[in-house]
Amino acid sequence: MKLVDLSMAFPDAQAGFVTVLQLPSWELLGGQEVGIRGPSGAGKSTLLNLISGLMVPTTGAVWWDGCEISKLTEPERDRWRRQNVGFIFQEFHLIPELSALENVLLPLRFDHWRCPPRKHHYGLELLDRFGIARPRQLAATLSRGQQQRVAVARALINQPPILLADEPTASLDRQSADSVTDLLLEVALESHRTLIVSSHDPLLLGRLTETYLLSEGCLELVS
Repeated sequence: MKLVDLSMAFPDAQAGFVTVLQLPSWELLGGQEVGIRGPSGAGKSTLLNLISGLMVPTTGAVWWDGCEISKLTEPERDRWRRQNVGFIFQEFHLIPELSALENVLLPLRFDHWRCPPRKHHYGLELLDRFGIARPRQLAATLSRGQQQRVAVARALINQPPILLADEPTASLDRQSADSVTDLLLEVALESHRTLIVSSHDPLLLGRLTETYLLSEGCLELVS
Protein backbone atom coordinates (compact mmCIF):
# COMPACT_ATOMS: atom_id res chain seq x y z
CA MET A 1 0.00 0.00 0.00
CA LYS A 2 1.20 3.48 -0.77
CA LEU A 3 -0.22 6.90 0.03
CA VAL A 4 1.28 9.77 -1.97
CA ASP A 5 0.84 13.50 -1.23
CA LEU A 6 -2.43 12.70 0.49
CA SER A 7 -4.56 15.30 2.22
CA MET A 8 -8.11 15.23 3.51
CA ALA A 9 -10.10 18.35 4.32
CA PHE A 10 -13.65 18.73 5.60
CA PRO A 11 -15.99 21.74 5.42
CA ASP A 12 -16.09 23.90 8.53
CA ALA A 13 -18.68 26.57 9.30
CA GLN A 14 -16.08 29.04 10.58
CA ALA A 15 -12.81 28.17 8.86
CA GLY A 16 -14.23 27.13 5.51
CA PHE A 17 -12.22 23.89 5.42
CA VAL A 18 -10.23 22.02 8.05
CA THR A 19 -7.41 19.70 6.97
CA VAL A 20 -7.53 16.48 8.99
CA LEU A 21 -4.75 14.54 7.24
CA GLN A 22 -1.58 15.67 5.51
CA LEU A 23 0.61 12.71 4.51
CA PRO A 24 3.43 13.28 2.00
CA SER A 25 4.16 9.55 1.74
CA TRP A 26 3.34 6.34 3.60
CA GLU A 27 4.10 2.85 2.32
CA LEU A 28 3.39 -0.61 3.76
CA LEU A 29 4.47 -4.00 2.51
CA GLY A 30 2.04 -6.90 2.17
CA GLY A 31 1.67 -8.91 5.34
CA GLN A 32 2.59 -6.12 7.76
CA GLU A 33 0.76 -5.75 11.07
CA VAL A 34 0.43 -2.05 11.82
CA GLY A 35 -1.22 -0.13 14.61
CA ILE A 36 -2.32 3.51 14.52
CA ARG A 37 -2.90 5.42 17.74
CA GLY A 38 -3.68 9.03 18.46
CA PRO A 39 -6.14 11.29 20.25
CA SER A 40 -9.84 11.15 19.48
CA GLY A 41 -10.59 13.25 16.42
CA ALA A 42 -7.06 12.92 15.04
CA GLY A 43 -8.32 11.27 11.85
CA LYS A 44 -7.68 7.56 12.51
CA SER A 45 -11.07 6.44 11.19
CA THR A 46 -10.75 8.83 8.25
CA LEU A 47 -7.41 7.26 7.34
CA LEU A 48 -8.90 3.75 7.36
CA ASN A 49 -11.82 4.98 5.25
CA LEU A 50 -9.38 6.42 2.71
CA ILE A 51 -7.31 3.22 2.62
CA SER A 52 -10.44 1.14 2.01
CA GLY A 53 -11.90 3.43 -0.63
CA LEU A 54 -14.92 4.38 1.48
CA MET A 55 -13.68 7.95 1.05
CA VAL A 56 -11.50 9.65 -1.54
CA PRO A 57 -8.80 12.16 -0.57
CA THR A 58 -9.08 15.86 -1.23
CA THR A 59 -5.70 15.63 -2.94
CA GLY A 60 -3.18 12.85 -3.53
CA ALA A 61 -3.46 9.15 -4.28
CA VAL A 62 -4.02 5.81 -2.56
CA TRP A 63 -2.44 2.77 -4.22
CA TRP A 64 -2.94 -0.93 -3.50
CA ASP A 65 -0.92 -3.47 -5.48
CA GLY A 66 -0.69 -1.31 -8.58
CA CYS A 67 -4.29 -0.09 -8.45
CA GLU A 68 -4.92 3.60 -7.74
CA ILE A 69 -8.17 3.17 -5.87
CA SER A 70 -8.60 6.90 -5.31
CA LYS A 71 -9.17 7.25 -9.08
CA LEU A 72 -11.86 4.57 -9.28
CA THR A 73 -15.53 5.44 -9.55
CA GLU A 74 -17.69 4.77 -6.49
CA PRO A 75 -19.11 1.48 -7.91
CA GLU A 76 -15.57 0.40 -8.85
CA ARG A 77 -14.32 1.20 -5.35
CA ASP A 78 -17.20 -0.75 -3.83
CA ARG A 79 -16.36 -3.77 -5.98
CA TRP A 80 -12.64 -3.47 -5.22
CA ARG A 81 -13.33 -3.23 -1.48
CA ARG A 82 -15.58 -6.32 -1.45
CA GLN A 83 -12.83 -8.30 -3.15
CA ASN A 84 -9.85 -7.00 -1.20
CA VAL A 85 -10.78 -5.56 2.20
CA GLY A 86 -12.28 -6.97 5.36
CA PHE A 87 -13.42 -4.11 7.64
CA ILE A 88 -14.00 -4.66 11.38
CA PHE A 89 -15.76 -1.89 13.29
CA GLN A 90 -15.90 -0.94 16.96
CA GLU A 91 -19.70 -1.23 17.07
CA PHE A 92 -19.77 -4.42 14.94
CA HIS A 93 -22.53 -3.21 12.56
CA LEU A 94 -24.35 -6.53 12.67
CA ILE A 95 -28.02 -6.72 11.78
CA PRO A 96 -29.70 -7.75 15.06
CA GLU A 97 -32.63 -9.52 13.39
CA LEU A 98 -30.34 -11.82 11.38
CA SER A 99 -28.55 -14.88 12.70
CA ALA A 100 -24.79 -15.03 13.20
CA LEU A 101 -24.43 -17.02 9.97
CA GLU A 102 -26.68 -14.68 7.98
CA ASN A 103 -24.58 -11.72 9.12
CA VAL A 104 -21.36 -13.48 8.07
CA LEU A 105 -22.77 -14.27 4.63
CA LEU A 106 -24.25 -10.80 4.10
CA PRO A 107 -21.34 -9.37 2.02
CA LEU A 108 -21.91 -12.12 -0.56
CA ARG A 109 -25.37 -10.77 -1.35
CA PHE A 110 -23.84 -7.89 -3.29
CA ASP A 111 -22.29 -10.24 -5.86
CA HIS A 112 -24.44 -13.38 -5.77
CA TRP A 113 -28.17 -13.93 -6.17
CA ARG A 114 -27.75 -17.07 -4.10
CA CYS A 115 -24.98 -17.83 -1.66
CA PRO A 116 -22.53 -20.34 -3.22
CA PRO A 117 -22.56 -23.60 -1.22
CA ARG A 118 -18.80 -23.49 -0.64
CA LYS A 119 -19.16 -20.02 0.93
CA HIS A 120 -22.01 -21.21 3.11
CA HIS A 121 -19.79 -24.02 4.39
CA TYR A 122 -16.89 -21.62 4.83
CA GLY A 123 -19.08 -19.30 6.92
CA LEU A 124 -20.02 -22.21 9.17
CA GLU A 125 -16.36 -23.20 9.47
CA LEU A 126 -15.37 -19.67 10.48
CA LEU A 127 -18.04 -19.45 13.15
CA ASP A 128 -17.13 -22.86 14.53
CA ARG A 129 -13.46 -21.92 14.60
CA PHE A 130 -14.26 -18.64 16.37
CA GLY A 131 -16.29 -20.36 19.07
CA ILE A 132 -19.82 -19.52 17.92
CA ALA A 133 -21.54 -22.80 18.77
CA ARG A 134 -24.99 -21.78 17.50
CA PRO A 135 -24.59 -20.17 14.04
CA ARG A 136 -28.34 -19.65 13.70
CA GLN A 137 -28.63 -17.71 16.94
CA LEU A 138 -29.84 -14.14 16.41
CA ALA A 139 -27.06 -11.56 16.57
CA ALA A 140 -29.08 -9.50 19.05
CA THR A 141 -28.85 -12.30 21.63
CA LEU A 142 -25.08 -12.76 21.43
CA SER A 143 -22.65 -11.27 23.95
CA ARG A 144 -20.53 -8.34 22.79
CA GLY A 145 -17.46 -10.55 22.57
CA GLN A 146 -19.39 -13.04 20.43
CA GLN A 147 -20.72 -10.25 18.22
CA GLN A 148 -17.20 -9.02 17.54
CA ARG A 149 -16.15 -12.58 16.63
CA VAL A 150 -19.04 -12.73 14.17
CA ALA A 151 -17.89 -9.39 12.76
CA VAL A 152 -14.37 -10.78 12.24
CA ALA A 153 -15.83 -13.85 10.50
CA ARG A 154 -17.90 -11.56 8.24
CA ALA A 155 -14.74 -9.60 7.34
CA LEU A 156 -13.07 -12.86 6.29
CA ILE A 157 -15.86 -14.43 4.25
CA ASN A 158 -14.40 -13.18 0.94
CA GLN A 159 -10.87 -14.17 2.08
CA PRO A 160 -9.48 -10.63 1.58
CA PRO A 161 -5.74 -9.86 1.56
CA ILE A 162 -6.33 -6.73 3.71
CA LEU A 163 -7.88 -6.47 7.16
CA LEU A 164 -8.76 -3.08 8.62
CA ALA A 165 -9.95 -2.82 12.22
CA ASP A 166 -11.27 0.43 13.71
CA GLU A 167 -11.09 0.28 17.53
CA PRO A 168 -11.96 -3.45 17.51
CA THR A 169 -11.55 -3.90 21.29
CA ALA A 170 -12.80 -0.54 22.59
CA SER A 171 -16.22 -1.75 23.68
CA LEU A 172 -15.10 -5.14 25.03
CA ASP A 173 -14.02 -6.29 28.48
CA ARG A 174 -10.36 -7.22 28.87
CA GLN A 175 -10.85 -10.94 28.42
CA SER A 176 -12.92 -10.50 25.25
CA ALA A 177 -10.49 -7.86 23.97
CA ASP A 178 -7.53 -10.21 24.38
CA SER A 179 -9.45 -13.01 22.67
CA VAL A 180 -10.31 -10.80 19.68
CA THR A 181 -6.69 -9.61 19.50
CA ASP A 182 -5.50 -13.23 19.39
CA LEU A 183 -7.98 -13.90 16.62
CA LEU A 184 -6.95 -10.91 14.49
CA LEU A 185 -3.25 -11.77 14.72
CA GLU A 186 -3.91 -15.42 13.97
CA VAL A 187 -5.94 -14.83 10.81
CA ALA A 188 -3.54 -12.14 9.59
CA LEU A 189 -0.47 -14.34 10.05
CA GLU A 190 -1.83 -17.53 8.53
CA SER A 191 -2.64 -15.99 5.13
CA HIS A 192 0.01 -13.24 5.14
CA ARG A 193 -2.70 -10.59 5.26
CA THR A 194 -1.97 -6.93 5.77
CA LEU A 195 -3.49 -5.87 9.10
CA ILE A 196 -4.03 -2.20 9.98
CA VAL A 197 -5.58 -1.47 13.36
CA SER A 198 -6.71 1.87 14.77
CA SER A 199 -6.79 1.64 18.56
CA HIS A 200 -6.28 3.26 21.95
CA ASP A 201 -5.60 -0.18 23.48
CA PRO A 202 -1.88 -0.34 24.45
CA LEU A 203 -2.00 -4.12 24.92
CA LEU A 204 -3.33 -4.64 21.40
CA LEU A 205 -0.89 -2.14 19.87
CA GLY A 206 2.01 -3.72 21.73
CA ARG A 207 1.46 -7.00 19.90
CA LEU A 208 1.69 -5.48 16.42
CA THR A 209 4.89 -5.21 14.41
CA GLU A 210 4.79 -1.41 14.11
CA THR A 211 2.84 1.40 15.72
CA TYR A 212 2.33 4.88 14.30
CA LEU A 213 1.14 8.01 16.08
CA LEU A 214 -1.37 10.11 14.15
CA SER A 215 -1.31 13.66 15.44
CA GLU A 216 -2.11 17.00 13.79
CA GLY A 217 -2.67 15.20 10.50
CA CYS A 218 0.76 13.55 10.37
CA LEU A 219 1.96 9.96 10.94
CA GLU A 220 5.05 9.22 13.01
CA LEU A 221 6.55 5.76 13.59
CA VAL A 222 6.85 5.31 17.36
CA SER A 223 7.64 1.62 17.81
